[in-house]
Amino acid sequence: MSASSAELPAGGGVARVRAGVVELREVTKRYGRSERAAVDGLSLEVPAGEVCVLIGPSGCGKTTALKMINRLIEPTSGEILIDGRSVRERDPARLRREVGYVIQQVGLLPHLTVGANVGTVPRLLGWDRSRTTARTRELLRLVGLDPDEYGERYPAQLSGGQQQRVGLARALAGDPPVMLMDEPFSAVDPITRHRLQNDFLRLHRAVPKTVVFVSHDIDEAVKMGDRVAVMREGRLVQYAPPAELLAAPADDFVADFVGADRALKSLSLTRLEDIELLEAPVVAVGEPVEAVRARVASGALAPLGGAVLVTDGDGRPRDWLPVDRLGGAGVVPDRPPGGAEPVIDRVTTLRDALSAILGASSGYGAVVDGGGRCVGLVGAAEIVSGFRRVAAPEGARG
Repeated sequence: MSASSAELPAGGGVARVRAGVVELREVTKRYGRSERAAVDGLSLEVPAGEVCVLIGPSGCGKTTALKMINRLIEPTSGEILIDGRSVRERDPARLRREVGYVIQQVGLLPHLTVGANVGTVPRLLGWDRSRTTARTRELLRLVGLDPDEYGERYPAQLSGGQQQRVGLARALAGDPPVMLMDEPFSAVDPITRHRLQNDFLRLHRAVPKTVVFVSHDIDEAVKMGDRVAVMREGRLVQYAPPAELLAAPADDFVADFVGADRALKSLSLTRLEDIELLEAPVVAVGEPVEAVRARVASGALAPLGGAVLVTDGDGRPRDWLPVDRLGGAGVVPDRPPGGAEPVIDRVTTLRDALSAILGASSGYGAVVDGGGRCVGLVGAAEIVSGFRRVAAPEGARG
């Protein structure tokens, strides 16, 4: 990613955030002579590099508010500013090229290849061909698509999840400080949706942007947002970080909207990277069996339920293998992938991780980093104790 937007962290930390503060000041939108405003006096500020989720019932004005930021809809009154400058002072076409936009239906151009779709905004901004091509390849890799494999395909040749990744890459192509996302993951199946959410969170950590994100799903809002804006009939009811929203709903409407299972939803506020994991009993494909037995005998390797976790040469989980099946004097055999499921990303929330491991035969999930390398194991006990530790007041932690 270009240095103008972020400096990728060497140790997995958060990259530098550039400008991109979004402010809405008493913004109102009325259609015709309707007595009820679609958006009514909306005021909020989204700090640079944070994700703000707009949520509320259908017709509450969240998508209208989003579209006024890049002037797809013009406000009736009020001011919208990006880094202190009113969007009214900007040419609408140029503004839209400089603000990333991702929608539910993706909106890829069917007659253009994936690479050409991603390069649309750079071409409109006047970038030369070599710079556009380099940027396109960089972004496809960033969203997990091999540019050599997917760059020349057409949208119809991709799955829904892959199309959404291309849409995200296209929105990032002009290196915008601000991104607008209108229910971007709601049109895909639940499994793909969780993966896209986790991929976006990882991407946002590496390449911070100011994001205004529309959702109808409170679980998604709690998971994705640094701040959540709950709207009702065009008005802002509560604007707060997810923890505050869950702990102290502003009124009965917010409490009902958040749901009675607020404690369970709080598990979405903590990620696996925030808690201590169990050390995985890892053995590598091709490792001498005698060496494995020696490690077990010395206590350096502690099998879980009598089994060890087989990984490939890059540390990616393959399968569980009972120690009593390590016979002879050969090497650890290769195992077909999939036997170690669930394999869970470190940015996964505790709630999603708990859901995944409840169905696991071992009762544990293999936790992996961004490169797919196993970094530990997690079970229900680790999730509960980790959450209690993270959620406990500072002075109460042992």
